[in-house]
Amino acid sequence: QLQLVESGGGLVQPGGSLRLSCTASSSIFGIYEMGWYRQAPGKQRERLAIITSGGYASYVDSGEGRFTISRDNAKNAVYLQMNRLRPEDTAVYYCNAGQVWGQGTQVTVFS
Repeated sequence: QLQLVESGGGLVQPGGSLRLSCTASSSIFGIYEMGWYRQAPGKQRERLAIITSGGYASYVDSGEGRFTISRDNAKNAVYLQMNRLRPEDTAVYYCNAGQVWGQGTQVTVFS
């Protein structure tokens, strides 16, 4: 069974950067379309970016231009590079593969 573990969250000042990682437990990771999502307190979970098994990436408005999703199938990993972070980016960030979710990693952007 595929399991996902996120890492890389933390505290950062506005304008800073973070790189989130998500590592899968199985080599079948490579066949999955992967996604990064986030959920802020009191809000619904929202999709930020997805990347196909072949590496094609797409973004929603809130992350486009600041966030970059990438994957390394040899390492069973997907990444989210986040630049020019804003306080409104504060949330728990999750990676997803089909019906499988990681436990999330907290990102806090503070002044």
